[in-house]
Amino acid sequence: MIFNPSLKVLSVLFHTCLLFLRAQARRSAEFVTYGSVLKLMNPEFEVRLHSHDIKYGTGSGQQSVTATKLQEDVNSHWAITPAMAQYRSRGDAVKCGDIIRLLHLETKMNLHSHLFPSPLSGNQEVSAYGKNGEGDSGDHWEVYCDTGDWLRRDTIKLRHVDTNKFLGVSSKVYNRPITGQYEVAGFDSGVKKSMISWKAMEGVFVHPNEEFKAQFNTYSHPVHTEL
Repeated sequence: MIFNPSLKVLSVLFHTCLLFLRAQARRSAEFVTYGSVLKLMNPEFEVRLHSHDIKYGTGSGQQSVTATKLQEDVNSHWAITPAMAQYRSRGDAVKCGDIIRLLHLETKMNLHSHLFPSPLSGNQEVSAYGKNGEGDSGDHWEVYCDTGDWLRRDTIKLRHVDTNKFLGVSSKVYNRPITGQYEVAGFDSGVKKSMISWKAMEGVFVHPNEEFKAQFNTYSHPVHTEL
């Protein structure tokens, strides 16, 4: 058998390329990306951001936003979309400082805030607003993080752009018809940090590595953690 050294070189190059692609796939799985659907957990009370087709009885009368201890509730799914008049490709990494919207998957309304008092603590009301994902500038939230890109392991803050309040959870708990769910509200930056902190938990995270998805179908699937 005649040994062809060029075949060995090609083999080394192929394996090097494969290792690079695997590393890129692992790295991309670390990002929170546009188009991803996720649950957000507040570490102070270990509750997940939640909404449902129940209106506030005070304030704006819009769809209420709460936080729940239940991990499995389908009403805690939120999709990450760009700010109005901004374009981001599905799978682009969300960067620290980006202005995003959070679309409630079940009701197609955006996470929203405005100058109404919240019903239990008197902080700023947070609601779900809009129709089929279209609302107004009250749906805009700035991502506060320190790593350049929002990584899934990060604890972040979300600042409401219009009012400069931070999305958080109070210690107040609702009675019927949403017994046991915590009040979500907008807070000043000076409150206890963990009250206005959030962490990406269960979800479907879309990879940003679109260029080599077409060539290597092995890496074409989004990362799925248990919803």
